[in-house]
Amino acid sequence: MSKLIRAPRECGSWFWDLYDIAPAGLESALSTAAQMTEVLDRLDLLTPVKLEYRWHVLGIGTTGITTSLEVTEPLSSPSLPGRVLGSRPTAFPASEIGHIHIRGTGTWIDAAGKSQEEMNLINLTVSPAPVGLSAELSVHHDIWGKYDFSGHPHPALHQYNAPRLTAALQGLSSLFDMAPELGEPTYFGTATLDGLATPDAYDDGLGPDLTSWL
Repeated sequence: MSKLIRAPRECGSWFWDLYDIAPAGLESALSTAAQMTEVLDRLDLLTPVKLEYRWHVLGIGTTGITTSLEVTEPLSSPSLPGRVLGSRPTAFPASEIGHIHIRGTGTWIDAAGKSQEEMNLINLTVSPAPVGLSAELSVHHDIWGKYDFSGHPHPALHQYNAPRLTAALQGLSSLFDMAPELGEPTYFGTATLDGLATPDAYDDGLGPDLTSWL
């Protein structure tokens, strides 16, 4: 059972438009996902478990079908694109994939300094769309910020975990030789180039109480 509260919207997101770096298409998207997860896996933030992707038909829209494919080989495996395409719904032979979500486990550090495993600690999505390859990383937990969702400071959690998110963003920016575009702020947080922005504290030293939106 998860020990972390997950926000329904992201606390921060980061987007890389990669059309000048790699071609569009499924093989390129999976290769990019493999490189990104190598960076994240070294930091124990994302070990891939499965791929999830929704099928749509160009000019028509979504088929309403989402495929979940267990990761049983490296994302860089030459046979993986064939496995993904082999899962195309037979009722929609012309359907294509819009976004590929890489689901997996990550490790966070609790206030006692102990490692804890969490599914979907980091959200990673790559898009093989014909208009150009892109990737997005997002987080939905409060451990990356200075305050928990109730507005109370949690300095130990922030000290243990925020630098790891910073290292991940720096590693991915180095991988692509470009800084990410920052996602739109949400009720739960605002992205910066090295993590999450810290909201202004109230007179009592507390931050915003976001629990009514959880």
